Amino acid sequence: MTIGYVMRRLAVFLIVVWLAASFNFLLPRLGTVNPVRQKLTRTAAFGVNHFSRPADADEYPKLVQVINTWEAKFGLDQPLWKQYLRYLGDTARLDLGRSINNFPARVIDIILRGIPWSLLLIGMSTLIAFVIGTVFGAVMVWRRSSLILSVLGPLVMALAAIPYYLLALGLIFIVAFTWGLLPISGGYDIGTIPDVSVGFYAEAARHAVLPALSIILAQMGFWAIHMRGMMVTVLEEDYMILGEAKGLKGHRLFLRYAMRSAILPQATNLALTLGLILTQSVLVEVVFSYPGIGNVLFTAIRNLDYFLIYGIVFTMIVSVSLATLVIDLVYPLLDPRIRYAPS
Repeated sequence: MTIGYVMRRLAVFLIVVWLAASFNFLLPRLGTVNPVRQKLTRTAAFGVNHFSRPADADEYPKLVQVINTWEAKFGLDQPLWKQYLRYLGDTARLDLGRSINNFPARVIDIILRGIPWSLLLIGMSTLIAFVIGTVFGAVMVWRRSSLILSVLGPLVMALAAIPYYLLALGLIFIVAFTWGLLPISGGYDIGTIPDVSVGFYAEAARHAVLPALSIILAQMGFWAIHMRGMMVTVLEEDYMILGEAKGLKGHRLFLRYAMRSAILPQATNLALTLGLILTQSVLVEVVFSYPGIGNVLFTAIRNLDYFLIYGIVFTMIVSVSLATLVIDLVYPLLDPRIRYAPS
């Protein structure tokens, strides 16, 4: 892998980020919805302020003045090209604007508060499911005559066909509602103030068990199926037959030859899956009312918080692009047979 290749991949990554930022800016503006006007009009329609009262018809010019003031705050009163240049400059500084529903809170601050919860929950659950599923799928092929594996195999495969949220609902009903062993929802108990302490971490871990278990059970079968298919292919390779003919020990043949070759496509899928953490977290976090980025996105959509939605979508696109970049740079280290020749 040459320096030129690394620079080209970084250039492609920056182009993808620029295109994502541009689409994130242009697509919402192709419609006729003004986010500030929509939010204020919706607020007035629910009777939150006095502008919505029919008796105050002479006050509507004040509402227009308020809308114009807020549009100026968000820069929507400027020409489109000025808005675009300002948007690119702000994005380059990681300034994704202000939340309409939580003004004057910054979008990046809201995202940063939710990302750690999602990374710990979805990230750790995905890694655990990857390890268990990969090992289980490999052992299923290696030890075909095992009675235990023949019983557990179909069960694990069936779990792969069940979506996260269905498993989540089942676990809530059985474990939390019927047995009362774990909390039903939330990231911590009501009334608890998050802080840096062992007690809070233990409480957060207890609340994360059910959503994590739903993810692990659903993903474990997915990784097992893929690893099983790769192992079936690897076992027919010439080097496996040669190693067995030379009398290599079973555990060495399994770990150094079979799993090492079969796990490479798994590593690629893992990197892409980790890049999609933010998108995968939505349904699970909504079901469990978990304070992660998925629940933040759901709340933003429900409250028509457009700038927060745009910021989260942009963050999701960048995370997938970054995962792809990491795959391209790390893959030659995982498999020495791969070399990127200079053009």
